[in-house]
Amino acid sequence: MVVGRRMLLQWLMITAALTLQLALLAGGEYFKPFNVSYDHRAVIIDGKRRMLISAGIHYPRATAEMWPDLIAKSKEGGADVIETYAFWNVHEPIKGQYNFEGRYDIVKFAKLVGSSELYLLLRIGPYVCAEWNFGGFPVWLRDIPGIEFRTDNAPFKEEMQRFVKKIVDLMRAESLFSWQGGPIIMLQIENEYGNVESSFGARGKAYMKWAAEMAVGLGADVPWVMCKQVDAPEYIIDACNGYYCDGFRPNSQNKPMVWTENWDGWYTSWGGRLPHRPVEDIAFAVARFFQRGGSLMNYYMFFGGTNFGRTSGGPNQITSYDYDAPIDEYGLLSQPKWGHLRDLHAAIKLCEPALAAADSAHYIKLGPKQEAHVYRGNITSHGQNISLYESCSAFLANIDEHKSASVTFLGQVYTLPPWSVSILPNCRNTAFNTAKVAAQTSIKTVGFDVPFSKDGSFLAQSTIQEKVAHISESWLSLEEPIGVWGDNNVTCQGILEHLNLTKDLSDYLWYTTRVYVSDEDVLFWEKNEVRPTLKIHSMRDMVRIFINGKLAGSAKGKWIKVVQPVQLTEGYNDIVLLSQTVGLQNYGAFLEKDGAGFRGPIKLTGCKSGDVDLTNSFWTYQVGLKGEYERIYAPDQSMNSRWNELPHGAMSSIFSWYKTHFDAPAGTDPVALDLSSMGKGQVWVNGHHIGRYWTLAAPKNGCQQTCDYRGAYDSDKCATNCGEPTQVWYHIPRSWLQKSDNLLVIFEETEKTPFDVSIKLRFSETICGQVSEKHYPPLDIWSDPEIKDGKLSESDMAPLMNLKCEDGYSISSIEFASYGTPKGRCQVFALGSCHASDSLSLVSEACKGRNSCSVQVSNAVFGDPCRGTVKTLAVQARCSSSSSSSSAMK
Repeated sequence: MVVGRRMLLQWLMITAALTLQLALLAGGEYFKPFNVSYDHRAVIIDGKRRMLISAGIHYPRATAEMWPDLIAKSKEGGADVIETYAFWNVHEPIKGQYNFEGRYDIVKFAKLVGSSELYLLLRIGPYVCAEWNFGGFPVWLRDIPGIEFRTDNAPFKEEMQRFVKKIVDLMRAESLFSWQGGPIIMLQIENEYGNVESSFGARGKAYMKWAAEMAVGLGADVPWVMCKQVDAPEYIIDACNGYYCDGFRPNSQNKPMVWTENWDGWYTSWGGRLPHRPVEDIAFAVARFFQRGGSLMNYYMFFGGTNFGRTSGGPNQITSYDYDAPIDEYGLLSQPKWGHLRDLHAAIKLCEPALAAADSAHYIKLGPKQEAHVYRGNITSHGQNISLYESCSAFLANIDEHKSASVTFLGQVYTLPPWSVSILPNCRNTAFNTAKVAAQTSIKTVGFDVPFSKDGSFLAQSTIQEKVAHISESWLSLEEPIGVWGDNNVTCQGILEHLNLTKDLSDYLWYTTRVYVSDEDVLFWEKNEVRPTLKIHSMRDMVRIFINGKLAGSAKGKWIKVVQPVQLTEGYNDIVLLSQTVGLQNYGAFLEKDGAGFRGPIKLTGCKSGDVDLTNSFWTYQVGLKGEYERIYAPDQSMNSRWNELPHGAMSSIFSWYKTHFDAPAGTDPVALDLSSMGKGQVWVNGHHIGRYWTLAAPKNGCQQTCDYRGAYDSDKCATNCGEPTQVWYHIPRSWLQKSDNLLVIFEETEKTPFDVSIKLRFSETICGQVSEKHYPPLDIWSDPEIKDGKLSESDMAPLMNLKCEDGYSISSIEFASYGTPKGRCQVFALGSCHASDSLSLVSEACKGRNSCSVQVSNAVFGDPCRGTVKTLAVQARCSSSSSSSSAMK
C-alpha cells in the first residue's frame, strides 16, 4: 500500500544535486555537442524531433542560492527546458560598466541549467517587458541624443546590437551553446514587437528586419525566435504568447509551432485583486496545443519570484511576482498546480514517439464539440479505420464549456468532462484527463492569497502560525527632512522632467518653490469662505503636496490631473511637491518619451487677482532621500548618531526611518516579513533591498465565491483578496540572513510605526488528497510493457493517492480519512453516507511519520463499504517538522 519508490527518488535527487555541484566546480561540457534545427513539425535536437516542455525562471527574481532547487523542482515537474530573459538594465546599469555578479550571474545560471541536463531558451530581447522596470532598458539609454527606442533609429540600434552581441559573445566564451556541449538551444530577439510595430510605420518594419538580420549574423548558430511577430523573416521562428495557442500557426509551413509564453497566472498591481488561473484550464490549454501540432511550450512563469529592490515595473507592479506559478515566490510547490502539470507532462512524454514520428495529425470529428487527433507515422487510413500500432497516440477533446460528453473512438466509449482533453498514449487506454486532478492540495500557513480547491471552491484561509512574535520591541527612528536636505540640489526656472534629474537612482524627487501671499488675498479667502487650490495639469505615479512643511494632500495615478485645496498664510509660503515613481513603464511604444513627474502647467488658483502660474517660477530640485544618500540602511552605516530611541505610544510622523535588529528563525523554511501594520515605503535587511511595500487594498467587489475552470480564462476570472491589501508578506531570502543580529531598516512614508512588524515562516502545514476509483492509474505503469497487451492486473491499474510534505517535514497526523462518499473539500471534509470504518487507521499506518506516502484507492485495500457506488478516498493530513514529529512519537 505504501510505495517506496519516492524514497528512492529523493535519494536520486540528492545524488543529482551533488553531481551538479561537482560538475559546476569542474566546468566543461554538459552534453555531447549537438546541433539544433527545426522543420514544420518540431524543434530538432541532435537529429531528433522533440516535444519540449519549458519552465520560465527569471534569474534576478531569485537569489543564486535558490537557483539549484528551483531548477531541480522544474525538472522533477517534467521540464526539458528552462527559459529566461536577459535583463539589460541590471547587467549594464551604467553605460559600459557591466554587472554579472550575485543574482545577476547569468553564466552561473546557464551552467546550473546545463548541469541539470536541461536545455536553455535564452530570450535576449533586449526589451523584455516582464513587468520589469522600464521593460529591461537601462535608464541611461534615454539620454543618448536623438535616440528613439525600438525603431529604425541609428543610436538605438547601435546600443541594442552592442548589448545583444555582449550576451552572445559571453555565452560563446563560456561554451554554453549546444554545438559547444552547452544547454542553449534557442535564442530570442526583440519581444512582442508585433504589438507595437504599426506605431512606427515603415520604420518599424525596417527595424524588425534589421533586428532579425543582426541577431542571426552574430554567429550563435542556434535557432532564433520572435514572439508575436507575424511578419518575422523566413529564417526566424515566429511564436505565440497567450493563455491559449492551439489555434496559432506560424507564418511559414517550414516552421514549428512554438509557444514562448503560456500565461499560467497573471501579474498584480498595488490595490489590485490577486489573479488565479485554474490548473484544469492550464492543462487543457497545454494538451490542446500538443494535440493540434505544437512542439515547444514555455510556462510564463513556472517560478515567478520577487521584484527585489526597485526592479518592479508598471507603473505600480507589486514587489511579489508570484504569478500564481507552479512554484511559488518562496520556492515552494503550489499544489495542486505543480503536481497536476507534472502528470500532464508525463502523459505528453508518453506520446512523444508518435508525436515526433507523424508529420501531422489525423483528425476525427467525434461530436459537435468533440474531436480526436491521432498521431503515428505515415497514417493512410480513412475515417476511424486505424490499426493500433505501438507508436499510435491520441488526444480526445471536449471543448464544450458546460457538458460532459460520451464519445466512441476506435470502437471504445470514452467519457470526456467539459472543457477537457484525454490523452491516450497507445490510442486505447486513457493515461490522463486535464479536468481530473489527482494531485494533492497544499495549504500554506503564511500567504496573501486564498487558493482554490480542486472542486473550484475557495479554501478556508489557513491559520497563520505565530512562529515568531513581533520582530522587536526596541526600535530606533530618524526623521527624513521634507524638501531640500543637501548641497547637491539644483535651482532653475521652470518644471524639469523627473527622470532627467533622478536617472531613476531614486523614486523620489523634491520640487520646491516659494510664493508670496498678500493680506488682500487672505482677506479675500476669509470673506468668501474659500481656499486657494493648487492645480497640476498632469502627474504620474504619485505626488505628495506640502505647504510650509505640512502635508496638504496627495494623489496617485498615471498622467492624471491634480486639484488640491491648500492653506496659505500671509507672507512667503513654501510649496514642496514630492514626485514619486512606483516602477517605470514596462510596456508600449515610445517608452523613452513616457517620463515621470509633471506635465503641463502648475497653477495656484483662487487668488484675488487671478491665477498664479507657477510653471515658470524658480524651483529647487533635490533628488532622493537624505537617508538613501547616506545609505543608513547599510550595516556599515548603522552607527549614524542621529538615530533616536522610539518609545511606545510616541507621536508618529510621516517620512520616518526605523531600524532594529532581529535573530533569524531557526530551520530552513522560507522567511516572510509581515508589513500589514505599515503604510507605504521601502525595506532593507542587512543592506539588501527587499523592495517597495504598500498596504493599498483591493476593491471590495470583483471576486468570485467559486472558481469554475470551464471556459476561456482572463485575469478577472477567479480573482481573490477583494477588500484586502494586495500584498502584506515580503520575502526575505535565507541567504540574506545571518543567525543573529540581522539589521532591518524601514522607510515609512505615512504615520505608521513598526511595533507590529513580525517575521514568520512559510510552509505547507496541511495537505489533502481526493482521488476516486475513476481516476487513472499512476503514469509510471506505462513503463511496463504488459500494458500494451492489457495483461496488467486490476490492482496494478488502481489509482494512487500520493501525499508529500515539504523536505524536512513529515506527516504527524491524519486529521481526516474516508473511503466511500466523503463530502466537502480540503479543510472542510465530512463523512458521507458511505464510509469504510477503518479508513483512518489504514491511512495512518501507511503515512504517519513519513515524509511521503502512496495509498491505493481500491476495495482491495479498504474493502467495499457500498457495492455499486463509485468510491472516493479523501484525506487531510498535517505536516510537522521532522524533528518535532520524531520527538512527539517517542
